Amino acid sequence: MAPTPNRSAGLLLFRRRNSGLEVLIAHPGGPLWARKDDGAWSLPKGLVEPDEDLLAAARREFAEEIGSAVPDGPVLELGEVTLKSRKVVTAFAVEGDLDTTTVASNTFEMVWPPKSGRMQTFPEVDRAEWFSAAMARVKLNVAQAEFIDRLEERLG
Repeated sequence: MAPTPNRSAGLLLFRRRNSGLEVLIAHPGGPLWARKDDGAWSLPKGLVEPDEDLLAAARREFAEEIGSAVPDGPVLELGEVTLKSRKVVTAFAVEGDLDTTTVASNTFEMVWPPKSGRMQTFPEVDRAEWFSAAMARVKLNVAQAEFIDRLEERLG
C-alpha cells in the first residue's frame, strides 16, 4: 500500500552545550531547494506507511535521510503541526550527538531539467547541521519552528 500523502513523522535530535540547546535539522536535496536556505530546512521526516506506528515511521525516516539510526534514549513527544500544504507532521525528540560529516541520505529521481525527459537522481537531504534553537527557528519551515518551542518547554 502507498504511504499516506498528508501524514509525515519526524525526529528532532538535540544536544545540550554550554552555549545552550542545539538541534539537528536537514536541508532538502535536489535542484528545487539548492538556492533556498532560511525557511527551507526540516527535521528529518517522511511519509507514514498505512497502519505504521508514528514513532517507528519517524525512526525509519531519520535513518533513511541521515544515514544513522536514532540514538537510544528517552523519546519526547512534540505533537503535530500542519504545514501550508495541509500535510500534518508529527514530531518526536531524542537527545544524542551525531557527526554531520557522516550524513548520507537516501535518494529520489525526478525529471531534470524540467521537460527534458531526463531522469536524474538527487539526495533527499543534501546536508544536516547543528543549529542553536534561535537559528533553527529561522532555518526551519515556519510551521515546524513550533517544534523548537515545544522541545524547550518540555526540557524546562
